Amino acid sequence: MTSITPLSELRDKIDRIDQQILDLINQRASCAMEVARTKIALGEQGTFYRPDRESLVLRRIKELNNGPLPDQTAVRFFRELMSSCLALEKPLDVAYLGPEGTFTQQAVLKHFGNAVQAIPEFTINDIFSTVENGGCQFGVVPVENSTEGVISYTLDRFLVSSLNICGEVEIKVHQNLIGLVEDKTQITEIFSHQQSLAQCRQWLDKNFPSVKLTSVNSNAEAARLASTNKNSAAIAGRAAAELYQLKVFEKNIEDESNNTTRFIIIGKQISSSTGKDKTSLVVSTGNQPGALHKILEPFARYGIGLIHIESRPSRQGLWEYVFFIDIEGHFEDEKVTKALDVLKDNVSMIKLLGSYPKAVL
Repeated sequence: MTSITPLSELRDKIDRIDQQILDLINQRASCAMEVARTKIALGEQGTFYRPDRESLVLRRIKELNNGPLPDQTAVRFFRELMSSCLALEKPLDVAYLGPEGTFTQQAVLKHFGNAVQAIPEFTINDIFSTVENGGCQFGVVPVENSTEGVISYTLDRFLVSSLNICGEVEIKVHQNLIGLVEDKTQITEIFSHQQSLAQCRQWLDKNFPSVKLTSVNSNAEAARLASTNKNSAAIAGRAAAELYQLKVFEKNIEDESNNTTRFIIIGKQISSSTGKDKTSLVVSTGNQPGALHKILEPFARYGIGLIHIESRPSRQGLWEYVFFIDIEGHFEDEKVTKALDVLKDNVSMIKLLGSYPKAVL
């Protein structure tokens, strides 16, 4: 018969382990503060956050993790630990699409941890402007949804911005119908961001075919409006429902169960190669035959994977387009460098938006 360890002994063991963990966490924090002092002594200014370094650390944690904790939990723990240590070095301000309770805020916390100062902005343009003007070191903006495709305004803003893409983060988006009404049949208007309305189009057509649908700047703003009007509702995340104390009438009403939004981190920093990177660029060929072939051929020649390509009107001439492209690798990688050198001779304009680590979990 297997003997059972008394609960008192197990609890004493946990207490001893907790003490060891706390001591090690504080040792790490002290080391991080020493890193900051060294950087300052060497003349380094600006932010001490390094997305490439953080990505390497988190990948290493995944490789070292032998369970029983899942990789996602281990990574989340160490991300928060690094976030708190970074705050001891130098506080980090990150702009996001507000108000509080949006999916963009969730992306900020997932990527940077809870120790950053998250600054809400009213529009995507405001996020770009705040980072460009030095109001925040970084910004987080949505760029692509698995159901509805690219966020056009984000792409267009890069055409006139000097900022770089420093990283990316993905959020699995679950939409919920929330509000104050006692009975769903009392709902006469539903607020939400236009992307969220589109992501729930089939569900809305089936369940609320005659209700007015009103697009607003964010899901959190939709929740705020629903909190002031008892005959309205909102489509938003659970965080917004909790923030505005709204009831959740229906959960996960998105049409696609794997509905995911990709966000990018924008800033003035250039990320170093980590071995698992993406490079984003925008090119233009003008209105000429074989334009797309001229863009893609150099990548095929050097065996570089094409992740995504999107065309947008250039706004410079009738029927002229620019192409936003995501490829595998870092611009410092030899084969990527060679492909970009060839590409320069094939196009009228090329702009590197950034090379950055792929999202970790």
